[in-house]
Amino acid sequence: MTIRIHTYHHSFRYLCLLLFLFLIGSAKNTYAETFSVCHSCTHTSIKETIASAHAYDTIYIQKGTYKEFDIVIDKPLSLIGKQYPVIDGEQQGEIITITSDHVTVDGLFIINVGISYTEDFAAIRVRKSNHFTIRNIVLERLFFGIYIEKSNHGKIYHNKIIGNAVEEHNSGNGIQLWYSHHIEIAHNFIQQVRDGIYLEFSNYCTIKNNTSTKNIRYGLHFMFSNDDSYDQNIFELNGAGVAVMFSRRIKMTNNFFRKNWGTASYGMLLKEINDAEIIGNTFEENTIGINIEGSNRIRYTKNNFITNGWAIKVRGACYTNTFTHNNFLYNSFDISYNSKLNDNLFDKNYWSNYTGYDLDKNNIGDVGYRPVKLFSYIVNRTPETIILLRSLFIDIIDFSEKVSPVFTPDKLIDQHPLMKKVL
Repeated sequence: MTIRIHTYHHSFRYLCLLLFLFLIGSAKNTYAETFSVCHSCTHTSIKETIASAHAYDTIYIQKGTYKEFDIVIDKPLSLIGKQYPVIDGEQQGEIITITSDHVTVDGLFIINVGISYTEDFAAIRVRKSNHFTIRNIVLERLFFGIYIEKSNHGKIYHNKIIGNAVEEHNSGNGIQLWYSHHIEIAHNFIQQVRDGIYLEFSNYCTIKNNTSTKNIRYGLHFMFSNDDSYDQNIFELNGAGVAVMFSRRIKMTNNFFRKNWGTASYGMLLKEINDAEIIGNTFEENTIGINIEGSNRIRYTKNNFITNGWAIKVRGACYTNTFTHNNFLYNSFDISYNSKLNDNLFDKNYWSNYTGYDLDKNNIGDVGYRPVKLFSYIVNRTPETIILLRSLFIDIIDFSEKVSPVFTPDKLIDQHPLMKKVL
C-alpha cells in the first residue's frame, strides 16, 4: 500500500510539472504580438515600433519607402518586409544593428549606407548575438553590406548585395565575419564591393552556393580561420580571385574560379595553409589557377585546370602536398616551380600536353611526364620573355630540359600520367 501511494504522488508531481511547462509555452505564444508598419498604419516608424514591441513579437513592414537609420534590434524579434519595402539610410550611417539573440530579418530592400573613413558602417550589423537569420535581403548603394561581429550560430542566405565600389580605400565588403563561428552563408549574390565575402578569426563556417563576381579585390578572402568549408561557389571576374591565408583544415570543394585576370591575379591564392582539401574545383581562364606559398599537407584531387596562364604556381616552402587525378587542359604552363627541390607528389593526373604512349592499354602512360618547362623557369626570372611563348626556339629548349633536367626539379615528375581525362 505504501509503495502504491508513493508511486501515485511521484506521478502526480510529474504531471504537474508537465502542465506547468505547457502553460509557460502557451503563455509565451499567447502574448507574442504582430505589428504592421506603414505610412497609413498606427505604427509608421520602424524604430519606434521596435521600441514598443516585446520579445518574440513579429513586425511586418508594408511596401513603401522608410527613411530611417540607426535602427537597433535589442530583443528577440522577427522583422519581415512585405513586397520588399525600401529602407533608405540617406547615407547618414549604419542602418540596422542587431544586439540580441534570436533575431530574424527578412525581405527588405536597404539602400544608401553611410560612408566613413573611421567607422565601418554596414547595412546590417550583428553584434555579440547568437541564432540570427538574415535572408531575402537586397542591398544597394552600400559601404559594408552584412557585418557579423563576435556572433555565432547564424544563417545568411538568399541575399543580393550590389555595390558600386571603384577603389579599395573607400569601399567595404559584401559579407564580413569577424570573430564569429558556426555561420552558414548560402545562396547569396555579391557584386562590385571590395571583397565579396571576408572572414577573419571565424571557425566552423560553411560557405555554399554563392556567386561572388566583379569585386574590386577578392571574391572570397579569409585569414586566421580554421575548419571552414567552401562548396559549389562561383568566383568570377574578380580583381584577384580568392585569397586563403594563415588557416588550417579548410575544405574547398566543387567551386568555380573563372576569368580572374590581371598582372597580379589568380583564381586562388594559398598562403600559410595547412592540412586542407581542394577537391573537384574548376579553375578556368585565370592568369594563375592556384598561387601557392608556404602551404603544406594539402590534398588536390579531381580539379580541372583549363586554359589558364599558369595552372599552378608554387612560390616555395610547400611540402608533402599531393596532386592526384587532376585534369590539366591547355594551360600555357601547367606547373611553375621556383626551386630545384621537390617534396610534393604528382601522380595519375591527366596532362593535355603529354605526348607519351600507352602500349599496354591500361590508360596510364608508359613514360613519365615532367610538367615544369624550362621556359616557365625563365619567365619567372625575366617576365618580359613571355613574348617568346609560341616560338620554335622555346620548344627546342623545353625539349632539351625535359631530356636532361638542369634548372627544373628532376624529381618533379608524374610517373603515371593518365591517357584519358578524369571524369
